Amino acid sequence: MAQLSDEIRERVYAGVLGKLIGVYLGRAVEGWSYEAIRERFGTIANYVHHEVGMPLIVPDDDLSGTFVFFRALEDHGYDAELSARRIGDTWLNYIIEDKTILWWGGMSRSTEHTAWLRLNQGQPAPASGSIALNGRAMAEQIGAQIFIDGWALANPGAPERAARLARAAASVSHDGIAVDCAVLVAVLEALAFCEADAGRLLERGLGFVANEELRGLVAAVRERCAAAGHWREVRDWIEREHGYHRYPGNCPMVTNHLSVLMALLLGGGDFACSLSIAASAGWDTDCNTGNVGCLNGVRLGLAALSAGVDLRAPVADRLYAVSADGGECITDAVLETRRILRAAAVLRGEAEPERQPRFGFEFPGAVQGFQVDREPRHLQAVTGLRNAGAGLVIAYERLAPGRWGRLRVQTCFAPEPSGMRDTSYFDVLASPTLYGTQTVRALVECGAGRQPSWRFFVRHYRGDGSLNVRYGEPVALQPGANRLRWRVPDCGGLPIYELGIELTAAQRLDGEFVLRHLDWHGAPECFAMGRADELSPDLTPWTTNTPWLKAFLSSARNLAPDYTTTFSISHPGDNGVLTIGTRDWDNYTVSSELTLVHQRTAGLVARARGHRRYYGAVLCAGEARLVKRRDGAPRVLARCRYAAPSDQPLPVALTVAGDELCFTVDRQVLVTAHDGEYASGGAGFLVEEGGYLASGFRVGQPPPAAGRGGADGG
Repeated sequence: MAQLSDEIRERVYAGVLGKLIGVYLGRAVEGWSYEAIRERFGTIANYVHHEVGMPLIVPDDDLSGTFVFFRALEDHGYDAELSARRIGDTWLNYIIEDKTILWWGGMSRSTEHTAWLRLNQGQPAPASGSIALNGRAMAEQIGAQIFIDGWALANPGAPERAARLARAAASVSHDGIAVDCAVLVAVLEALAFCEADAGRLLERGLGFVANEELRGLVAAVRERCAAAGHWREVRDWIEREHGYHRYPGNCPMVTNHLSVLMALLLGGGDFACSLSIAASAGWDTDCNTGNVGCLNGVRLGLAALSAGVDLRAPVADRLYAVSADGGECITDAVLETRRILRAAAVLRGEAEPERQPRFGFEFPGAVQGFQVDREPRHLQAVTGLRNAGAGLVIAYERLAPGRWGRLRVQTCFAPEPSGMRDTSYFDVLASPTLYGTQTVRALVECGAGRQPSWRFFVRHYRGDGSLNVRYGEPVALQPGANRLRWRVPDCGGLPIYELGIELTAAQRLDGEFVLRHLDWHGAPECFAMGRADELSPDLTPWTTNTPWLKAFLSSARNLAPDYTTTFSISHPGDNGVLTIGTRDWDNYTVSSELTLVHQRTAGLVARARGHRRYYGAVLCAGEARLVKRRDGAPRVLARCRYAAPSDQPLPVALTVAGDELCFTVDRQVLVTAHDGEYASGGAGFLVEEGGYLASGFRVGQPPPAAGRGGADGG
């Protein structure tokens, strides 16, 4: 089978970007009445976040759910027949109760929260989203549609497979007409790769719709759109005949689905116009505008996103995909497009693409979150960033002594002064993507003549939440290819917020060069955290959170810094997990010193991808065990008898190297095993039915022959 064409690949990227743009456009007025939007803004033709005191780039369930739940394909071997049950398992792996992805509105109030509770209680999908369990009011809300785009983007020109996967995904939390509407949107997006006319697109899409109620609704809105002189006439008809007052629940599917179709039909070939209609019409503005943006990104192509008002440049590809897999939370449109294209390739019978550098800028216009450091403006010599085709052009003017050029990219959650917590319904919960002692590599291409000096820097948090800057040594760029390496300094276990590049010159320079790619990969050489009072000198017994603690994603019910050690970790039930790190962490040793108090299970986890997929080294029931968790109950890989002492520090370590696992307690190897399913992932702690203290936390390179000498269950 021929590989996906560059045009199809670009349309996938345009769909991802369109989704981001639509959500950010509609998010600022989510929850506003139609009348309030019209009175304040008239028509929303550009971002209005600044007028309501909101950052442009915010975490949002529409985005997190879309790009996280889609990982079910990757996690289950790209199975084209992936079941609702397996997608439900993916929900449980990546969702942390009351924290990630969903609107946590309560049982029988929030559809997705209700479905999660069903899953967590042992009701597998699709029962978890069924009318039989949850009632029609819950099951026929909008959520089935808002998370659906990834399944379509992975199936360009393959509407049958898109429909099958979308139906399975939607039925985790919804039922009835809500599932059928979601399937129709997915089919339209899959068909939009080869059909640009909105009318013909709908005709073909209806071939996948058996629900007569939905077919009637589509016919009615098409008729109204054809006869209308202005979109507000159609909006008034939807409100009158199919408004929220006509359906139970707080955000019914039918009303919002009709708004999406109205924006599609009346926006024509104008990307910005369609989004403006969806955002200005009210109802669930970020959800509807996000679906319209994705569909029209695919249908109209990448150039359409900035053909009129430029809705693309302010976004700069940036995205938060908040989940239990903390190192994947700070992401961008290119990274998510690559994930979708990997799935598309395997579903089509092609080989999975090889890993690419984190920043490769391979799509037209992509900047992958890089921004010019604007403050103080009078010192800034970088005048712009633009994509050169597989490279980022960095242009500068009047670079001279006393005037530098700086650009930066985010690697962790934003500092509190950004106002993010005050203006978003969801927090940015994230582990850093970059850690001290990792090595950053870059390829820079320069033209002829004199070139500036380049040096890397990082901004990392101090214990009190302020930021500190650490610089590398300057390197004089040369004409031609420059291969640069920088070992990030040890930041004492404190989270790195940004990676930056600074340009300087001994004499005035004007010019530009190309950053071809930038990357880091693998576990840090030595990421080490000491005692809490060393990390945060002003710590008191009443301190409940710190910047370094926020870098961990915790499903343990109670987590706090402990002023006598480092962490106090407690959980009343099964599987309380605390993780940090990224999917790039492959071979390493994670270690800490545990003071056991009273608990059923205590230990470490490694190669975690979410909180229900990991290797664990645990002390439980008078044994030392190596375990593997894969969605359900953990499986013991190896065990030996060990009576763990209480109320005294106990050094523990878990090494993962290739397919070898090694559990060390008090510097003695107790258990080894072999298992090759999880090749990489984050590290952290596990606690069940109780609590303990942990002093220090270290991730470093594994020792040679780590597994010799213990009981082996492999």
